[in-house]
Amino acid sequence: MRSYAVGDVHGQRARLAAAHALIAADRARTGDAEAPVIHLGDLVDRGPDSAGVIDDLLAGLAAGAPWLVLKGNHDRLFEGYLDDPFGPAGAFAPAHAWLNPGIGGAATLASYGLHAAGDRPLVPVHAEAVARVPPAHRAFLAGLPLWHLRGAVLFVHAGIRPGVPLARQREDDLLWIREDFLGDDGDHGPLVVHGHTAVAAPEHHGNRVNIDTRAGYGGPVTAVVIEGREVFVLGPGGRRRLAPPQLR
Repeated sequence: MRSYAVGDVHGQRARLAAAHALIAADRARTGDAEAPVIHLGDLVDRGPDSAGVIDDLLAGLAAGAPWLVLKGNHDRLFEGYLDDPFGPAGAFAPAHAWLNPGIGGAATLASYGLHAAGDRPLVPVHAEAVARVPPAHRAFLAGLPLWHLRGAVLFVHAGIRPGVPLARQREDDLLWIREDFLGDDGDHGPLVVHGHTAVAAPEHHGNRVNIDTRAGYGGPVTAVVIEGREVFVLGPGGRRRLAPPQLR
């Protein structure tokens, strides 16, 4: 069973296109046009063109591309801010904190033509944001699923709460968890493919694979192909096997 996965995008439209091109090249080599591409979320924030990223994903889905897009914590922050800038935004902070420079919401609003959002009063900025973000983008964000299980692989943005059945996982954990998941070396059942925690290069830890390669900080958007539980990183030269340290 073959699946593709794309790591955190963070508004990097050109780098997302590059990842899709690597997947297209691998499809050409295998002759498989049907294997799904699961995007692990964090479509927005920090990078220059979050609006363009969403436009491209919507266009691909409308054209029938076999894509699935999961929700990331930054996507949830954006959604929460548009719904209520004074409301909660999950595990992190009130929704207005999304405009903090470290989170990158102002860059997302700039991609919709609303500039200097972090330097202006919250109420008029929010009203302008609601007017500028297309309803189709808001509906897309609201409808993003939190996880996808395919064969022996679970795709999720941040990770899972170890020992908790999938049906009982909390949204805050699926979107935000770090230490309790990253530090657990137990068998989760399926191999968990995730992003959220930025690393210099894709990492395979036996029970999980992290493909958030710092697109929000200038790194690439990583694409991988998974066959069974075997993982390969896609690059200009084709596939490179990614294995846990004990199997290298």
